[in-house]
Amino acid sequence: MRYGINPQQATARAVPVDPDRVPLRLLQGQPSYINLLDALNSWQLVREAERTLGRPAAASFKHVSPAGAALAGPVDEATARLYDVDAAAVGELTSAYLRARDADPKSSYGDFVAVSHEVDLELAELLVRVVSDGIVAPSYAPGVLEVLAKKKNGRFLVMAADPEFEPPEQESRDVFGLRLTQQRDRLALTPDLLADVQVGALPEQARTDLLLGLAVLRFTQSNSVCYVRDGQTLGIGAGQQSRVDCTRLAGAKVDTWWLRRHPLVQGLRFRPEIRRQDRVNWQIRLVEGDLTEDERARFRQAVEADPGTLSPAERADWLDRLTGVSFVSDGCLPFRDNVDHAHRHGVTSIAEPGGSIRSDEVEAACRELGIALAWTGLRLFHH
Repeated sequence: MRYGINPQQATARAVPVDPDRVPLRLLQGQPSYINLLDALNSWQLVREAERTLGRPAAASFKHVSPAGAALAGPVDEATARLYDVDAAAVGELTSAYLRARDADPKSSYGDFVAVSHEVDLELAELLVRVVSDGIVAPSYAPGVLEVLAKKKNGRFLVMAADPEFEPPEQESRDVFGLRLTQQRDRLALTPDLLADVQVGALPEQARTDLLLGLAVLRFTQSNSVCYVRDGQTLGIGAGQQSRVDCTRLAGAKVDTWWLRRHPLVQGLRFRPEIRRQDRVNWQIRLVEGDLTEDERARFRQAVEADPGTLSPAERADWLDRLTGVSFVSDGCLPFRDNVDHAHRHGVTSIAEPGGSIRSDEVEAACRELGIALAWTGLRLFHH
């Protein structure tokens, strides 16, 4: 590898546990330690999502957790306009990646991409136009590798995963002179996990979204939660010591995603020289509503006309329109505050393991707020 987690860790190698069973092949570029962790985690996520739900899946990874993940589906006009694609004509695999990347496009800058199906020319040509570090997929259509070779002067990482590869029953890691070994978690994510409905009823779309959320959290650094709507993550919270902080962090990302679709934001007319990522960043800073004086001056230079800002009432009115969001937690909700915060972001369905000492309070909160609640009985911590 180029180096380990940091450049000063100059000696770094990746060695197959079994030389006769290799999970992926390097087709282009030279990966770092983190690149390989992203590739291995993201590939497992999209493979699990596709196997569970039977649709093409994509993930956008940063620092060993997904910034976004999605199934193939409709690309809305906000996303299509940002990435210069025809929403009505975009292919399934490209739609999955666009939906995954647009969940948190600020974080997805320089991402590692994973897709569940063969990469076609449409997706390859899109990847050439966005800032990304690499991709892992089961295969590549004729001509695709030649297109991707143009990106980053041939340093763009391209990896081919073996879709039939199954890892050993035991997995190990070395930490400070100790080798930790455990049984690999092989429990399948099936609709049966959502059978124990404690409150309300789960619509079919909610079941799909909750299963996608479970696949996402299985490969997200814990504590983790995610908000999902129509087969697309809207906010993922990862690696927080407090679960409610994770819920609030991911919820803020949901709000940003939805506010970026407000007519004021969609009406922005950027000057032609403003790059795509800068447009994304200005959209986000505008809806966050706390531009500094210096930022406001630079923003005015980036747009044809300053649209002003959303008033608190306009902001609240728009956020109140978001509904049909599903919420998944990788561990038990320990207090009802997670439910209260999730409700603020359009959540109507929740899946969590259940069985905490205050699960009755969580259940009561769901009844009070009209949120369907399913207990999975399954913890999905990932470290």
